[in-house]
Amino acid sequence: MSTRRPTRRSYRAPLVAGRGPLAKLPPLAAFVAVIVLFGLGVWLRGAVGATLLAVLDIGVLVLLAGTWQALNSSARVMRVLIVVILFAVEASVLLR
Repeated sequence: MSTRRPTRRSYRAPLVAGRGPLAKLPPLAAFVAVIVLFGLGVWLRGAVGATLLAVLDIGVLVLLAGTWQALNSSARVMRVLIVVILFAVEASVLLR
């Protein structure tokens, strides 16, 4: 019975293999950008906050469309759920 240790993924490795414009972006930078956009959108509220969240929505939808074929069905469901939640937060911010 052999026990293999799971290999840890490098934080500097590309998230998705490819040569697109995001291939050279460090995953940590993408994470920080998403957190900052979301945080500012919720904090600012109103039309400005909703606009920042809309930018985040568009980015998520573009990335989802680009990776759709590579995802299995459970990953697709989770990503669509995240988009729906993000739209709900955007609507809530806009209406306050």
